[in-house]
This record gives sequence, C-alpha cells and structure tokens, in this order.
Amino acid sequence: MLHQAFVKVYTKFKLHFYQEIFRRFQDREASLTTMETFCMESIQALGSPTVNEFASFMRISPPNAAYKVNSLVKKGYIRKVQSPDDRREYHLELTQKYIDYYNISSDYLVTVMERVASRFSPEDCARLERMLVIVSRELMPEVRLPKEAAEE
Repeated sequence: MLHQAFVKVYTKFKLHFYQEIFRRFQDREASLTTMETFCMESIQALGSPTVNEFASFMRISPPNAAYKVNSLVKKGYIRKVQSPDDRREYHLELTQKYIDYYNISSDYLVTVMERVASRFSPEDCARLERMLVIVSRELMPEVRLPKEAAEE
C-alpha cells in the first residue's frame, strides 16, 4: 500500500509537469529535449557543478557532457562561469530562462505543500518532514547531492 501511494504521488507530480509543458508549448516547439531536461535537473540539483563534476555524477564521458552542456548554453538555459580559484575550470549556472521553465513544476510543489500544511496538524507535518529527511539521507545512498555531503 505504501509503495502504491508513493508511486501515485510521484506520478501525479510528473504528469502535472507534463500537462503544463504541453499547455504552454502547444503553439510552438518546446526547446528542451527530454534528455536535456534530465541534464538541467541534474545540474540544478548539483548546484553549479563543473563540467567534469556533472559528467562524473551522470556517469558519462567528459566529452559527452561537454557536448550536452554546449547545447544547453546555445539554447540559453545555462552559462559557464569561470572559477575564480582555478581559471581552467568553469561552473555551470542556471539562467533565468531555465528558472522560468523549472517553475512550472516547482509552483505546483509549493501549492501541494501549502495544502498539506493546511490539511494536517503541525505535528503530522513535522513527522512527515522527519521521515522524508531520513529517506533522503539514509535510504537513498546511491544519489548523493553536494548539499547533503556538506550538512554531514
């Protein structure tokens, strides 16, 4: 039952995102491919990674990562910013264009979280938050985010 409930919630978040993408882009071609969307979400989660950090996280070759990054730069979704510490390195930063695209799904997340807060007691919300933190930190060791490593 828990498994099915989680899958249903996760699926509804995905489907809402897809509905909004189709609604907004029905009169013109969407500018991000599915693979590019995955890349962008990974770059966002990694928090300004270098191309090599992105390649390593995605388990792809640096040349393949560079190709994907260059395509996203050309489309205006990310920019390369030279590292002040090592002038040979460039960090990947999201542009406002991507942030606007991403907000399609994050706005719905905010709406659902507001509904959760109004529907459940503060104690239940705190319990849910503790459970989600444990799931993220302890039960999903295969996916380590930079922020999590810094918090430990």
